[in-house]
Amino acid sequence: MKPVIFGVSGLDLTADERDFFRDADPLGYILFKRNCGDRAQMKALTDSLRDLSGRADVPILIDQEGGRVSRMVPPEWPDFPAGEVFGRLYDVAPISAIEAARANYHALGLMLAEVGVNVDCAPLLDVVQPEVTKAIGDRAFGGEPMRVAALGQATVEGLRRGGVVGVVKHMPGHGRALVDSHLELPRVRADANALESDIEPFARLSDAPMGMTCHVVFNAWDAERPATLSPKVIAEIIRGRIGFDGLLMTDDIDMKALSGTPGEKAGQALAAGCDVVLDCWARMDEMIEIAGLLPDASAACLARLEGAMATIAGPREPAAFAELIAKRDALLALA
Repeated sequence: MKPVIFGVSGLDLTADERDFFRDADPLGYILFKRNCGDRAQMKALTDSLRDLSGRADVPILIDQEGGRVSRMVPPEWPDFPAGEVFGRLYDVAPISAIEAARANYHALGLMLAEVGVNVDCAPLLDVVQPEVTKAIGDRAFGGEPMRVAALGQATVEGLRRGGVVGVVKHMPGHGRALVDSHLELPRVRADANALESDIEPFARLSDAPMGMTCHVVFNAWDAERPATLSPKVIAEIIRGRIGFDGLLMTDDIDMKALSGTPGEKAGQALAAGCDVVLDCWARMDEMIEIAGLLPDASAACLARLEGAMATIAGPREPAAFAELIAKRDALLALA
């Protein structure tokens, strides 16, 4: 198995993708709006990925945060609110905000599980500063670490109840970035003492099953390399100070914050200590390069993968989607 998560080009697999994925045996797959037509089509696509991998629990990811980061959209699927909405409720009723977030992401998890998606790239645990790039903006729960951790924990728990693994991101914190890492490399100049508040939510959720790095340079920790490619940040901050021992994936290595060929970036991320590389865009030449250069997944990676997927194994309590949405909306109305 190759330690990489690949994107898929369309609503179903092409013949070339079937042949390539069968040979490469990637750890998992990630879906985008281009892959989300309707319920029957999505279920057929995810079933085909499971059949191809031969693993019933192969990770099939999506970025379905709610708000503007949503791949499954109306009219086929309902809208879900962005993280900022729960932050506003937290201002007036913290317990209600936590319950609203748990119900929201429980319902969202049920929606994903219905079509065979078992991993959601949420929640954001970024502690945002007023000047943060709009790329984060209203996606985040707020600027106070305890609030972010509490709402993040409710998100992970809600998703788990729905049968979906949550991915905490963007480790060790994207909340001070002034530019969009999709377009350029952010550099954070805050000192180590100031950064303690950034890592606090991640430390409080250090037992999360999966996490995602950020393509951000932190001068206080490693002024030369972004977190994704920094052995120091991964070993000393993410694995050390934060204490995270779950499956650690990169953010999309195609983002412009990183330089080099796809294979070079993938290799550097693994060498730095990431378990898995995330490559989202289903460009066959790039996927071939990455698969050809990466080693097989390490024993530590496979153990973390098994542990993460085990968190959603077994029977789940029955839950009604409509009732969860009604509960969420009643609580959000308090704000």
